[in-house]
Amino acid sequence: MSERGHVLLVDDEPELVDAASEWLGVSGFAVSSFTDPRKAIASLDPDAVDCVVSDLRMPHLDGMELLKAITAKDRRLPVILLTAHGDVAHAVQAMRHGAHDFLEKPYDADHLVAVLDRAIEERRLRREISRLRAELDGSAELDSRLVGASRQMREIRAKILQLANFDVDILVHGETGTGKEVVARALHDFSRRAPHRFVAVNCAAVPETIFESEMFGHAAGAFTDAKGEREGKVEYADGGTLFLDEIESMPLNLQAKILRVLQEREVERLGSNKSRPIDIRVVAATKRDLKIESEAGRFRPDLYYRLSTVELRLPRLAERAGDVSLLFTLFVERAARRFGINVAPPSHGVLSDLATRPFAGNVRELKIEAERYALGLNGAGAASSAPGGFADLPSQVAAFEADLIRRALDASDGSATLAAERLGLPRRTLSEKIARYNLRDPRSGH
Repeated sequence: MSERGHVLLVDDEPELVDAASEWLGVSGFAVSSFTDPRKAIASLDPDAVDCVVSDLRMPHLDGMELLKAITAKDRRLPVILLTAHGDVAHAVQAMRHGAHDFLEKPYDADHLVAVLDRAIEERRLRREISRLRAELDGSAELDSRLVGASRQMREIRAKILQLANFDVDILVHGETGTGKEVVARALHDFSRRAPHRFVAVNCAAVPETIFESEMFGHAAGAFTDAKGEREGKVEYADGGTLFLDEIESMPLNLQAKILRVLQEREVERLGSNKSRPIDIRVVAATKRDLKIESEAGRFRPDLYYRLSTVELRLPRLAERAGDVSLLFTLFVERAARRFGINVAPPSHGVLSDLATRPFAGNVRELKIEAERYALGLNGAGAASSAPGGFADLPSQVAAFEADLIRRALDASDGSATLAAERLGLPRRTLSEKIARYNLRDPRSGH
């Protein structure tokens, strides 16, 4: 099938059918043409056709009857009607019954191509959303986690499945908000280690003074208040995956200790002389180029080379702009479910505008934008959960509170402690609200 789309063309005038078929073919569409609408209906396979273009006035079966027959087979298949000037009122009536658009004859060929592109793009988007919704409802397929139809995302998903069961340490490189932890979790969940723990450590959030104790654990009496033994994050991840986020933030003296763990696959608790063997897979993530950092003396070269046996580079959202519409629509649907509200699907105009925006925060920023849209906070959404299109006051207050918490978490780079300080809330109270509004994973890329 043509990448631009498969068009079913119906018109009772053979000359017009031939001319339009030739033009659409040259423009990159696959075309199936008919002069008899009854034969067109008989041959219609909704799974193989992306759009129907039909004359409104035809013998045997007119455009309105054709529209009804098509919607009976697939109500989401876009139908574009061609009409003479005097039939505009009928065409408008047809749109009320489900037609996608109409063009007056004689129509501009380039305009027809533009209308087809828009209709086919929307159909493909709806198909992809339906597929992903089914996966989200009933499975853990990789496509539903790392969403995107772009070449870059297809390659990332393929590499994850290829590498998941190899016990090799992996370095994930990507800007803030590109989904580094999502990739790390997928590498874990699609591997034989999935039944065991996935332990995430934000290296930038652990104070240097307690880093060694947090990572490697400690023996009883190792320091003041160390009344008993405690296993660290590395031991806790035994059998599973240890995810070291923002590893570029780890102090140089501690990098040497992590390097030894990676090389020896054993850990020594603080204050103990006993080495304990561990079976872990390490995935590290960074938003900086560690090769440049190591050359500048800010990162240990030996640790970099140890981690970079396999390196996955995640694309910026701007590098896969074709995925923006799909991601935004899915995020709006998820937000609507979370907040218990009804939200009108984003219009073509909204999606077109989003595709031109830079989104420095990548997928995370797009997700926040979608949540604000769902809540009606950017002037474009249509949030409602009560008759008349208005939510009751408690629902509106809850939605507003959830948005404030989300923004505070984002401004705090995912740290609930810092977010609690920003909001003037006790840490425990914020944790309860995060759980209530299902904001448990603010650092995930989507």
